[in-house]
Amino acid sequence: MTMHTLADLSRVHREQRGAQLALKYINDGRTWTYLQLDDEANRVANTLAAAGVGAGDRIAFLDKNTPEYFIYLFGGAKVNAVSVAVNWRLAPAEMEYILNHSEARILLIGEEFLDALGQMDLTAISTIVVIGDPGENDYPTFDQWIAGAPATDYQVPVAPEDTCYQLYTSGTTGLPKGVELTHANFLHCLRHSLKAINMGERSVNLVCMPLFHISGSGWGITGLYNGCSSMLLRDVDLPLILQTIATERVTHSIFVPAVLQFLMTVPGIENMDFSSLESITYGASPITEAVLMDAMQTFGCNFCQAYGLTETTGAVTVLETEDHQPGGPRGHLLRSCGRPIENHSLKVVDQQTGEALVDGSVGEIWVRGPQVMKGYWRNEKATLESTTAEGWFKTGDAGYFEDGYLYIHDRVKDMIISGGENIYPAEIENVLMQHPDITDAAVIGVPSERWGETVKAIVTRVGEGESGELVSEQAIIEHCRKNLAGYKCPTSVDWMAEIPRNPSGKILKVELRKPYWEGRKRQVS
Repeated sequence: MTMHTLADLSRVHREQRGAQLALKYINDGRTWTYLQLDDEANRVANTLAAAGVGAGDRIAFLDKNTPEYFIYLFGGAKVNAVSVAVNWRLAPAEMEYILNHSEARILLIGEEFLDALGQMDLTAISTIVVIGDPGENDYPTFDQWIAGAPATDYQVPVAPEDTCYQLYTSGTTGLPKGVELTHANFLHCLRHSLKAINMGERSVNLVCMPLFHISGSGWGITGLYNGCSSMLLRDVDLPLILQTIATERVTHSIFVPAVLQFLMTVPGIENMDFSSLESITYGASPITEAVLMDAMQTFGCNFCQAYGLTETTGAVTVLETEDHQPGGPRGHLLRSCGRPIENHSLKVVDQQTGEALVDGSVGEIWVRGPQVMKGYWRNEKATLESTTAEGWFKTGDAGYFEDGYLYIHDRVKDMIISGGENIYPAEIENVLMQHPDITDAAVIGVPSERWGETVKAIVTRVGEGESGELVSEQAIIEHCRKNLAGYKCPTSVDWMAEIPRNPSGKILKVELRKPYWEGRKRQVS
């Protein structure tokens, strides 16, 4: 039996390796075989169908990493529904926007986020299901919701070109955009993009990155696609990550560079047993050579770097193990993000003309291939702006090619990457401008040894605030914390009498960044 959609994944492995361990939740010890995983996915599918959920309907998930996520995902795929994983780090108002914009009908939510739910006005959700204790709320638990539903396989026509997944990524306008990914997008990624890591049915896969990220959910699905046993952690718990690698004999994992850096600081790491590790994949943000070399020495396994975006269903270039040779004649490749994956074309173009540039010339990176998204949900304008008639997706990243390897140089867009999180300045600037004592504001990323980059606000203040004094740095940061997720908030504020703009009114952020990045070769950390 061949896999054509995500709905086939649990079906195929049920038949081929039903008794094998599919998933273990390290935080409470619960386990699922592939047969049990498919049984529960079938119960979810039958429960959704009984509620009238069908092709193209959105079903949302809001919690930290839990096994129910994968059961819900595969069950939803069997009725041809579309899963929407919501970033639990967002402020309630931001979550509300995504849930309403996606038009999700069902919300599966963790008990930890019921307080946030109480602050939302949801317009499309008809059913709320709780993972854990609903408290005083009259919501069913996940187990209650699927209790009594048959475990028979629910089969409806599902086309590879149908949307199966919708992840939200903020845009330069500050409003999140729903990236529509298809079964075909995912199946190509699963079959081709990370072949270099050599994952198979005997592998043990560690899943600890957030499932609302393509690097988290995509990695979790990669392990299950390959028929291996996956160890799921609720959160990025540094000591537990290291302990799990040793006790569960983990062979494969993925980390963002900030997590790799923090793992190196865990006391006693030098005495831990990592002999089972075969491959670590890293990506989602730039990595310093020092952190990479330290990690390579500490873990003593193969390393692969992956570059991609949500809109490309993850990796579209890979820096393979043989390219990780620090100190040798190929040592410069550690600054690269690798070569294009199978069936994909990448080019670096002049942003104004769209003409391809020669090796060594910096321009915008464009991607074309079977992993490029279907489009942005309910946002035709943004879809048309980001793609060409020939199928090229404009990444917004700037870089250059050299001998077939891609190097990231800068970002065309103003996005900040802090600890692997994508942060969009326009969203923060909108909040800053709501403060009565601020007349103008710009947000940029500045270097951070800990996070790669961190958020800095540059503000023009009203002569005197309501208190009779100039508004303080702390007051501005607190204002942001009331309206934004913590990781988006400025960590520092500078003052400027007049923020520089071009004749059309666009803030000259390149000029604003220069003093903070002086002496560095790249404008990303």
